[in-house]
Amino acid sequence: MAHGADHSGASDQDLLARHVQGDPDAFGELVRRHRDRLWAVALRTLGDREEAADAVQDALVSAYRAAHTFRGQSAVTTWLHRITVNACLDRARKAASRKTSPVDDTERLEQLLEPHEAASAPAERNDLHRQLWEALGTLPLDQRAALVLVDMQGYPVAEAARILDVPTGTVKSRCARGRARLLPLLSHLRTDGEGAGGRKSVSGRNRAQGASVPLAAGPHDAGPSDSAAVKGGGGRA
Repeated sequence: MAHGADHSGASDQDLLARHVQGDPDAFGELVRRHRDRLWAVALRTLGDREEAADAVQDALVSAYRAAHTFRGQSAVTTWLHRITVNACLDRARKAASRKTSPVDDTERLEQLLEPHEAASAPAERNDLHRQLWEALGTLPLDQRAALVLVDMQGYPVAEAARILDVPTGTVKSRCARGRARLLPLLSHLRTDGEGAGGRKSVSGRNRAQGASVPLAAGPHDAGPSDSAAVKGGGGRA
């Protein structure tokens, strides 16, 4: 494969195959296509920019090195998300063992908002974000990951199940248990089925049992173009 080849029309699976065959630019194109959603999942799962950036970096390095093991039994994006979620859970377990609580830090919380929001958002909006992140932080990791994918990122339950590599019933159960734990903490944030700031929860598309988690604005908007995010993503490991 010649250097500088046009990858814009190639499928994800073709790009991964080209990478395995030695194309130096194919994996970088995959990263450019998917890093925003990988970043959003990582940031919403971990609630900390540095930890999320490191988790995505770990995941991309793992995917880069393990590309030859991909057998096409799922979509490439599902495979990348699974690796990213696993990297997040590994880091979350390590953080829990250190008893850290990054969402309690007001400065870090504001960094989860868009730059123009951080300075201008009203106090009640910041308080809502704080409550949501603190509540998510109380959940077991498996429930948190399921809720992030289904309620906050809007993945269908079946796709979340493929990402987490568990049956769809397990995802539904984890979401139901997570929502039940969050309901006493977040019920005051919901009005007539709407989420934070009057925005409807994306989980309405999934119609899983139980009330959904209010949608938090911000983390997916502060994408990996940030200097702290996806450090060196797409380059040769």
